[in-house]
Amino acid sequence: MMPCSQLPKSQMRRFGLALMLPVALLGASLFPTQVQTATAQPAVGNRPLTIRSDVQEYNAKTQVITARGNVQMFYPARQLQATSAQAQYFSKERRIDFTGNVYILQQGANSIRAEKVTYLIDEGRFVALPQSNRQVESIYMVDDAEANTSTAKPAPKTPAFRRSN
Repeated sequence: MMPCSQLPKSQMRRFGLALMLPVALLGASLFPTQVQTATAQPAVGNRPLTIRSDVQEYNAKTQVITARGNVQMFYPARQLQATSAQAQYFSKERRIDFTGNVYILQQGANSIRAEKVTYLIDEGRFVALPQSNRQVESIYMVDDAEANTSTAKPAPKTPAFRRSN
């Protein structure tokens, strides 16, 4: 694999990717002092998907970006944020595979925790797998206001418990 920093600009344009790899200094102690960033925009008019990590590599043949170490993904168009140990963006398949302590937050409320998560971009679908002998955890915010509308049927009354003598 060729590091993103060595990829000629003509190849990046040829594949329809706008990749930026600035080195950013973050003051938070949870993150390393050097972070690489890749922002992918397949075509004009589409929204950016930004991936930050300690190390990133781009394979020009397969058009796969691999990010490793303290991976953070931001996809504002879908209101998605994710963290993991590694992420691979398959630009041809429009898929992102996250592995290692994956946490995904959508719309600031719904979340998924798993060992491995595949995000199918065009379908807006997540497939999550746990570690061995563990489970995947998902938290979804449910609007109870819909259940309390006038069209909702009232809950059936439970008969009172009667004690027989």
